[in-house]
Amino acid sequence: MAAAPKETEGAPSKKKKGGLLVIGALVVLAAGGAGGWLMLKGGHGKPGEEAAEAARSKPAVYLQLDPAFVVNFQDEAALRFLQVGVNVMSHDPEAIAAAKQADPEIRNALLMLFSAQDMKSLSDVKGKQKLQAAALAEIQRVLKEKIGRPGVDAVYFTSFIMQ
Repeated sequence: MAAAPKETEGAPSKKKKGGLLVIGALVVLAAGGAGGWLMLKGGHGKPGEEAAEAARSKPAVYLQLDPAFVVNFQDEAALRFLQVGVNVMSHDPEAIAAAKQADPEIRNALLMLFSAQDMKSLSDVKGKQKLQAAALAEIQRVLKEKIGRPGVDAVYFTSFIMQ
């Protein structure tokens, strides 16, 4: 009668080798599946968030809208004037280039916005901040028509004189 071969000490059995191979294959498949799912899903954020985040990682670029805006607006008792210096900021150099090309449209939109204001609403900080947000929205609207995205991240008033 033939004797069964003895396993040598220290050498793994064929069962142990097969089990480790199956576990390794499962780990590789799981990692590959997770990676594929993330790629197909587009990461973890909403569409466009990665592009916006990538744009914000670039340095800020500023564009001064020269000359400063000067408009007249009606107050209860007198004709008033407003002079506003405006700078726009973006992390997207293409948006700044588009803003330069669309300067007449942007200036027109801002002139209409500034001339529609009244002295009372601009007398406090909240009123100026509201006007600043409205100016940003106007510039973003014009750029969205031109390049398909808002492009500008902020608007800064560099001077603000009411008389």
